[in-house]
Amino acid sequence: MKTKKIVKEPTTNPKTGIVLSNILMRILAVFAASGLSVLGAGAVVGIDAITAVAMAGLLGVASVIERMARSFLDDGKLTLSEINDAFKKSDKRSE
Repeated sequence: MKTKKIVKEPTTNPKTGIVLSNILMRILAVFAASGLSVLGAGAVVGIDAITAVAMAGLLGVASVIERMARSFLDDGKLTLSEINDAFKKSDKRSE
């Protein structure tokens, strides 16, 4: 007599992947927006363009990640509104 092996489906939320993908794409957009905004300023001061873009982009991304981490530390959850608030503060034109 053969026995059937019962396989349980993973209990992960399918929306988790979508939210994570959204966050990563938005972080990339913050990097691009922050980095490209200082492209001309770096040339005026005499800093290499790649260095200026990288520094500004990383600072923008770091500030967004810090705000999300602080929201997570408050209650151990990261809601969609907290994620949106973290990104909203990095876009100066949205205010």
